[in-house]
Amino acid sequence: MAEHHITTPVTDEVIGKLQAGDSIFISGYLYTGRDSAHKKLLDLIKEGKDLPIELKGQFIYYVGPTPARPGKVIGSAGPTTSYRMDSFAPTLHKLGLKGTIGKGARSKEVKESLKKYKGVYLAAVGGAGALISKSIEEAEVIAYPELGPEAIRKIKVKDCPCIVINDMYGEDLYEDGKRKYQK
Repeated sequence: MAEHHITTPVTDEVIGKLQAGDSIFISGYLYTGRDSAHKKLLDLIKEGKDLPIELKGQFIYYVGPTPARPGKVIGSAGPTTSYRMDSFAPTLHKLGLKGTIGKGARSKEVKESLKKYKGVYLAAVGGAGALISKSIEEAEVIAYPELGPEAIRKIKVKDCPCIVINDMYGEDLYEDGKRKYQK
C-alpha cells in the first residue's frame, strides 16, 4: 500500500498508479452530489443537453454538507452511502468521470465500469465530516440550489484524505479484507 498526492483533474496515467488500499490526498477541485443531483444529471444526458459540470478527469464526492458556521467555508462534510448512486455511476464514468468518494461498498456494475473506463472509488472516513471539512478551502453551489445540502457544489480541497477501495484493476479493499479474516 502506497501513499499518493494527486491533483484534479486526473489522467488515466494517474488513475493507473492507484491500487486498492492506497492512501490518497487529493488537492484541486471536486464536485459534490448525491442521488437527487445525479438523477438530474442523468435526465440531462438522456435529453442530450449539456451538463452543468465538466466530468472529464474529475471526482464527485457523495456529500450533503451541513451549513457553514460564521467564518467557515463549509459545515461538516462527511461522506454519504455510495450505493445510492450505483445506478448513475457507469454513465458518468463513460463521460469521463475518473472517481467517486463516499462510504460503503459498490455494486458489481460500478466495479466493472471502473475497470472499463479507468476509474477509482475512494472512501472518506464516515463520522469524520468535521475533520474532512478542514481540507475544504472553497465551496460554491454551481447547480440545483433548490436541493439545499444536496445541490452540486464545486469545492476546492487541499490534501483531502481518502483510501482507494476499488481500483481500475478490479481489486476491492473490502472484499480483500473479508478474505483475509475468513482464513
